[in-house]
Amino acid sequence: MNKLKVFIILIAGLALILSGCSGFQTNNSGGDEAAVNEDGKTVVDFWTFWGSEIRRPIIEQIITDFNESQDEIEVKHTYLPFGDIWTKELAAIAAGDPPDVVINDINATALRGQKKQAMNLSKFLEEDDISKRFYPELWDATLYEGDSYGIPFNTDTRVLFYNKDAFKEAGLDPEKPPTTWAELEEYAAKLDKKAGSNYDRVGFYPLWGIGYDVWLLNANGQSYFDDQDNFEVDTAKNEEVLNWLKSWKDKYGEDVVNSYQAQIDSQQGHPFFTGDLAMIAQAPTFYTQIRDYAPDLNFGVIELPEYEEGNGNTSWGGGFVAEIPEGSKNSEAAWEFIKYLTDVEAQEYWAVKNFDNVANIEAAEAAAKSDEFTEDGTMVYEKAVENMEHTLLTPVPVIAPDFTSLINPNIDEFLLGSMTAKEALAKSQADVENLIEKNK
Repeated sequence: MNKLKVFIILIAGLALILSGCSGFQTNNSGGDEAAVNEDGKTVVDFWTFWGSEIRRPIIEQIITDFNESQDEIEVKHTYLPFGDIWTKELAAIAAGDPPDVVINDINATALRGQKKQAMNLSKFLEEDDISKRFYPELWDATLYEGDSYGIPFNTDTRVLFYNKDAFKEAGLDPEKPPTTWAELEEYAAKLDKKAGSNYDRVGFYPLWGIGYDVWLLNANGQSYFDDQDNFEVDTAKNEEVLNWLKSWKDKYGEDVVNSYQAQIDSQQGHPFFTGDLAMIAQAPTFYTQIRDYAPDLNFGVIELPEYEEGNGNTSWGGGFVAEIPEGSKNSEAAWEFIKYLTDVEAQEYWAVKNFDNVANIEAAEAAAKSDEFTEDGTMVYEKAVENMEHTLLTPVPVIAPDFTSLINPNIDEFLLGSMTAKEALAKSQADVENLIEKNK
């Protein structure tokens, strides 16, 4: 045997040894190169941004439970920071080597479907129609041209927290919180405690905790885009709402607003925890901060007051989906994991351990009855579940995905006093219409 043949044999043998040591093989069935481990299990790469000391153990326990529930699939968790995960996902899709499941923003699901960044799930749903598990508003947000591109995982809503002791002190019935915007103003005025030019207690400020867009949604009962993708923001009602919001800023003044905002940003020194703020609109998960920083606070929680009686307590919600990126080599196995991740057992576990609203209706209702919550925790979680009836999502319109970047600067200018509400809305209307026309 000549030296060249010996060399080739040695190289081939070394390659076999190295491939065997890796513990992974490739399975070319169906044309995809699906990774399998040394036990013959298909490996699913699952990307999340849940790396905190609270959330990471919870999602990894769900993964462990799934892995132990069957012997064909092994899910591997990859944590990436919130600011990096989706940029890296898009790069991986472009490179032809995406993860198999990724947690992504629910309101942009249709846009990712249109851009072919997320896989069309209709072929799986034809055999396993799991759509009825979820709140209809959440399911609809996953659709692009009638097909789903992601499965709802968790969600949220916005409610009003109020200090019952402050109500009593101000002569208000703590069991009768405000139900309309007019009552909200009336109650806030009674709850204000002013000392000279400063406030010892602020009754309420609408732009702490939620933005102007939530109040517009509350007043209108719908987003800027209708079902036919017609856009409308320049209306008399929206002008009235913006002026109402600015009246609160004018009442308290820039210094008070900024001073309180700094305390809110500190979390532990939040004025609601210290009794210096009587009411605040927030997501239900705000309760976990109350639990941790002000466990003795006597508070209540209600739906957002309505614009006027009979208008409806419309609130806003977001959330995340589990989706299969376009190009996944393990889509069948990924789908099996997603079904488990969004079924009752995993969803209830996530809800209770994280105090988080989940997308699965049965799991959410079961979590509301959990004996792991305190009395206050149960009160808030029950209200969060009830409030889903009033909660709207605002899916990114594929005809104008960046439209908010055209509206927000105009509203900022209005709140700073550089534009009137009418001017801000008229400019926003024209700017977004121009964007829509360019995207046609």
